[in-house]
Order: sequence, then C-alpha cells, then structure tokens
Amino acid sequence: MTTLKSIQTEKAPAAIGPYSQAIVAPPFLYVSGQIGLDPSSGEMVSIEFPVQTHRAIKNMKAVLEAAGCTLSDVVAVDVFLNDIIRFGEFNEIYAEYFTDHRPARAVVAVRGLPKDALIEIRCTACNQSLTP
Repeated sequence: MTTLKSIQTEKAPAAIGPYSQAIVAPPFLYVSGQIGLDPSSGEMVSIEFPVQTHRAIKNMKAVLEAAGCTLSDVVAVDVFLNDIIRFGEFNEIYAEYFTDHRPARAVVAVRGLPKDALIEIRCTACNQSLTP
C-alpha cells in the first residue's frame, strides 16, 4: 500500500473545503484546483481574468514548490474556465509559465466555480524524489 502525504503551504490559499492543497503519491503529486485567491487574505485578487489567471498559476506553483517540485515536473494540467471565449487569452498567459515544457492539458468551460472565480487550474506532477 502506498503511503500518502498531504502538502500544505501558506504561500498558497488555504483549502476552502475538506481537502488538501496537494497529495503526494510517489512519484506523483496531485495539486488541487487553484483559483485567484490571495494567499494572505483568502480573498479574490481581482475581478479581472488576467489577474485571476496569473494568481491561480502562482498558487499552483507555490504548492508544487512546497512539495519540492517545479513547473517542469508537471505532466498534466486541467483548466476550468467560466467562459470558453477566454481560451485565447488564457493560452497567452499560460505560455508565459510553460515555455519549452508543454504538459498534457485539457481546458473546459464550466457553469460556475468556487467564490465566483473566472478560472480554476489543477495539475499532476511527476518527480522521482517525492517521498511520503
């Protein structure tokens, strides 16, 4: 049986429900969905899509780093947009973080997100040095 380890960091918003920011199941790290919440206040950083998108990715990156991973360890990304019309704008911002490394990815439109977020992003990373 695999031993699991929960990851928590103050550099990303606290979970707003009964879940962990991430779970290590070696050699994988499963990062929970991140939205544009400010880690300090727990409030949405802005009503603007680009600002929320940058913050959501930075929150995801903070959780990865807390587990000893980087964006280059990410193997899959799932993105939830409240409006698919933002797909192009999202791609431009995403490309600032994932330059040469291109994980597998899915982007879907959803009816609603927690805290009326405009975007939520989650990922799976793989790193052989992850331990429970």
